[in-house]
Amino acid sequence: MISVSRLRGLLLFFVLSALSASVCAQSTKNKKHVIIGYVGGYHGLYDTAMVDAKKLTHINYAFVVIKNNRAYLEHEKTDTVNFRNLLKLKKVNPDIKLLISIGGWGGSRNFSDAVLTDTAREGFAASAVAIVKKYNLDGVDIDWEYPNDIGAGNIYRPEDKHNYTLMFQKLRLDLDTLEQQTGSNKLLTAAVGGFTRFLTLTEMGDASKYLDYVSLMTYDFAQDSLHIVLHHTNLYSSKGYKTLCSADIAVHDFLAAGVPADKLVVGVAFYGHTLAAADSQKMILGARTAAIRVRGGGGGYTFIKDSLINQKGYKYYRDKDAYAPYLYNAGLRQFITFDDEWSVRNKCKYVKKNGLAGVMFWEYASDKKEYLLKEIDKDLTF
Repeated sequence: MISVSRLRGLLLFFVLSALSASVCAQSTKNKKHVIIGYVGGYHGLYDTAMVDAKKLTHINYAFVVIKNNRAYLEHEKTDTVNFRNLLKLKKVNPDIKLLISIGGWGGSRNFSDAVLTDTAREGFAASAVAIVKKYNLDGVDIDWEYPNDIGAGNIYRPEDKHNYTLMFQKLRLDLDTLEQQTGSNKLLTAAVGGFTRFLTLTEMGDASKYLDYVSLMTYDFAQDSLHIVLHHTNLYSSKGYKTLCSADIAVHDFLAAGVPADKLVVGVAFYGHTLAAADSQKMILGARTAAIRVRGGGGGYTFIKDSLINQKGYKYYRDKDAYAPYLYNAGLRQFITFDDEWSVRNKCKYVKKNGLAGVMFWEYASDKKEYLLKEIDKDLTF
C-alpha cells in the first residue's frame, strides 16, 4: 500500500512534469528563426505604432553615420525620441533586440579612415558602444557598403580587407566589456553584399567569428552595368540568360568562405525596382534595357500589391526557376521586380531547409500593411 505522503509526492511529480511538458511544447511552438527588420531613422520621427514587435526578433535602426572617425547620431533629437519609443516595444515583446546600424549605402564613405589604425579602431569602437550604453540598446550592426570598394563615393584602400576583420574584433571586445558591466547580452551583426565579389574584398571566414549574424543583402541584383532586364532579389538563378547573382549563390559562396550556416541571414526586399526595356516584347527577362534602374522606383510592396498587380496595364508573372515575381507593362515597356508572399514563402522554406539563421528585410515602412512580414512570421514560426 502507498502511503499518503508518497501518494502526494507522486501527484506533485506528475503535476510538475505536465507543467514542464506544457512549457516546453509552448516554447517549441513559439520558437522562431531570427526576423531582423530595418527601420529608417532618417525618416525623422518614426511611427513605431506600425511596428509589430511580436513578429520581429531584432530591429536595426538605420543609420548612425561616421563623423571625425566616430559613430555619430546625425539626427540626435529625433533619434533619441525614436530610441525611447522603440524600446517601449519590449513591453510587447521582452525578447526583441534593438541595434544601431552604422553606415548604409550613403553613409559608408568614412569607414576606411575610421578603422585604419589600432588607435582609430579603438576610438571608433568606443564611440559606437557608448551609444549602445547611453540609450540602453542591445548591440551594433555594421553596414559597410563596401570595404575596399568605391560604393557611393567611399574612401577605400586595400587595407580595408583586413581592417574590416580587426574592426569587428575590437567592437566585440568592447561589447563584451559592456556585457560584463550591464549583465545583458550585446550583439554584433553585419549587413554584407549578397554577391560573390564581396568575398574577395573581405575575410568573411575570420570576420564572422566575431559576429552573431551575417545578413546577406540579397537584393539590388539588377545592375546598371549589365544593361539587361533581370530580377533584383531572386532566390535562384533564372534560365534563359546568365544570372550572376541569387540568394542561393550568395549562401553557398559564404558557406564556402567559412561563415557558419547558423549565422547566415537571407535578405528580403520590401520594395521594388523599375527598369525600362529597349523594345516591347513578350520575353522581357534578359532583354536589353533602355534606361538604368530606378532604386525603389516600383514603390514599396504595399503600393505594388494594392495599386499595380494586374492593374493599370501591369501584368503579373512568376519566374518559377528563380522563384521571383515581376510585373510588365508592355505599353510602357516597364518591368518591376520585387518580392511578394510567394517568393518570401520560398525564401523561408530555403532558410529552414538549409539550417540558416533566418531572414532580414529592408525596410519596414515600405510595406506598411505588413503583407510580407505576416508571411515571414507565419512561415518561420514553428
